[in-house]
This record gives sequence, C-alpha cells and structure tokens, in this order.
Amino acid sequence: MKDVRIAGVGLTKFGSHPERTGRDLFAEAALAARDESGVSRDDYDSIFYGNFMGELAESQGHQGPVMAEAAGLECPSTRYEQACASAGVAFRQAVQTIRGGGADVVLAGGMERMNNLGTAKVTQSLAIAADELFEVRAGVTFPGAYALMARAYFDEFGGDNEDLAHIAVKNHANAMKNEYAQFHREITLDDALESPVVADPLHLYDACPITDGASAIVLVSGEYADKHDIDAPVSVTGTGQGGDKAALQDREYVAQTPAATKAAEMAYADAGISPDDVDVAEVHDCFTIAEVLALESLGFYEPGEGIGAAARGETTRDGDLPVNLSGGLKAKGHPVGATGTAQLVEMTKLLRGDHANSDAVPDAEVGVTHNAGGTVSSAVVHVLEVMN
Repeated sequence: MKDVRIAGVGLTKFGSHPERTGRDLFAEAALAARDESGVSRDDYDSIFYGNFMGELAESQGHQGPVMAEAAGLECPSTRYEQACASAGVAFRQAVQTIRGGGADVVLAGGMERMNNLGTAKVTQSLAIAADELFEVRAGVTFPGAYALMARAYFDEFGGDNEDLAHIAVKNHANAMKNEYAQFHREITLDDALESPVVADPLHLYDACPITDGASAIVLVSGEYADKHDIDAPVSVTGTGQGGDKAALQDREYVAQTPAATKAAEMAYADAGISPDDVDVAEVHDCFTIAEVLALESLGFYEPGEGIGAAARGETTRDGDLPVNLSGGLKAKGHPVGATGTAQLVEMTKLLRGDHANSDAVPDAEVGVTHNAGGTVSSAVVHVLEVMN
C-alpha cells in the first residue's frame, strides 16, 4: 500500500462572493495548490471534487469536467456529493486511489457558492440534505434539527447555552489571525448569549454563516514525491467514513453521532494511533453543539463530558487540545462543498508550521479533521502526521 503525502494546498478567502462564479473560485484554490506543489501539469492522474448544490446555485450539474478546465488540467474529474461532507469524501477517495496504486498524483478539493441565492433560498437548498419525506415536508431546517440535538443533549447530559457560547467565543478568537476566515471579529459571552434566538436553544452566534469559497489539495504517492524531490512533509496516515439514518426520528441516538464515532475509530485504526496521540483537531462545528458532539465521537471526551471543554479552556489555543484554530465553520465560514478539504488545508499548514496560528501548536505532529454531512448521517475523519 502506497504512502500518501500532501504536496500543495490552496484556499480562497471565505465570505460573500456573489459576483464570482464557482469555477472562478475553484480555479483560484486549485492553481494555488498546484503552484505550491511543484507537480508538473502533465502528471495529474485525476481530480476528485466536492460540491453540494451546484444545480441550485448555478444551474450547473456535471461539474467535474468544468472544474478540471478551471484548474487548468486535462485529466478525468469526478464530482462527489455528500452534503457538507462532499469534499471530505472526495479527499478520502483520492487517498484510497493513490494507496491502491490507481494514481500517483490527484487534485482533491471542493467549492460552494451560495450567497447569490439569498438567505431564504439558501436555507431551502441546504434542507435537501435532510430526509425530504420525514423531515423537510414537516418544515425541518438544519437550525431546527441541530436545536433538537442540543435539547436532547441538555436533557440527557446537562449543559446550557453558556457552555455553547464559550465555543463561539473561542472560534471567533481563533479566526482573528486567519486571513482566509470570513469573520475577523471577536465576540464576548454576552454577545453570544444576547444574540437573537434562531431555533431554541440555539442563538445566532451558535450558527455558522452562509459562505462562498473553494479549497484544493495536491496529493502524491510517497514514491512520486521521492522520485521528483517534492517537499511534502505531511502524510495522510488514517482515513475513515461512517454513516447513519438520514432522519433524526429514526436514529437510536439524537444526542450522539455514531457515524462520526465509526469514522474516527476506522481512521485511528488505519493510522495506528489513539485519541491520546492527537495534538490538534479541526472539527465540523456548523453549530456550536456540533463541536461538542464531534469531540465526543472523536474519543477526546466521554459522552456528556465534551460540553464544558471550551469553558474549561481545554480546547482553546492555550489548552491541552486546541480545536478549530482556523476559526472553524463558525467563524472561518462554511462553503458546504469545500469545507472538508478546507479543514485539511488548515491542518496541513498547522502541522507544517506556516499557519497563522501554528504558534499555538509548535510541536504538533498529529492532527485530525472531522467533516460531517447533514445531521451527521455522513461523516469522514482523517489523520495527518508530520513525516519524521
């Protein structure tokens, strides 16, 4: 089985870009990753690309070849759709393809453009990632669905809005130095707690924003990197994917996310590590309660213990396990189809030491990313390690 290394990464600024097309956004990220990698244009074997709502936002399906042209490459290109986990799944497929000997060089990434639709249409479009028959028809949106998960968690394990507000404060603070983040604005606990209620018990600052953006990563086999003298100090050592029923009402657990637990266990076993070996994490905090659920599924906390982690300072930049040093989806932004590989771009930079917040984890050697789709009916987890 071939070693998989990260040769180059690229991001756009996350935010509101209604005047730009999706192919323009992806071109920026892909060309940045290509330039950093130093890989010859003729050596790319394939593109694995994540996108969720291209048909709705840009009337554009069949985006694989469109994005290959935007990236300046002439190779097979496949689009992956797994809601908010689209790019994470695309990256996993790229890793498995290289490991299996099907490719030596792959561009993996994703893009989403949403702000051109307006808030009401975006909310409606995102809702199709839920169960149309049993949730969407009943009027469930994702703020409402995650509010149900938060209530279930509070009822089963305890915790309150202040615990969630600490997560929002932490992630906004982390985004301040990240040039790619959508928000560069610190908030206080009072700001979070006094913001409008979106879906009780979740407030405005418990939710991620509507975001446009793109991300891209050049993956190469270790054999290719050595042969071509490619500087690729970060290796992908673990990958895992899990699933659950789409509708919350059909699940055994509402206050836990077994799909992410399965993905994490698979990724850890693949990498030969345990949660105790992880130095830094980027998790899918589309809502603040989602960060809590992620921490527990990743094995960093037992069920019911993750709710106070930010308040206790354990997951802050100065804590034992810094989480979402990028600002997370909460403050960096959440361009749905691009988020999975955006997390991996941030983690690569943190481990290489060239991220704006790398000073918080100067000796980090092992990082984990957690990317979820829907109400975590899909989940993908990756382990990155510094090559010694």
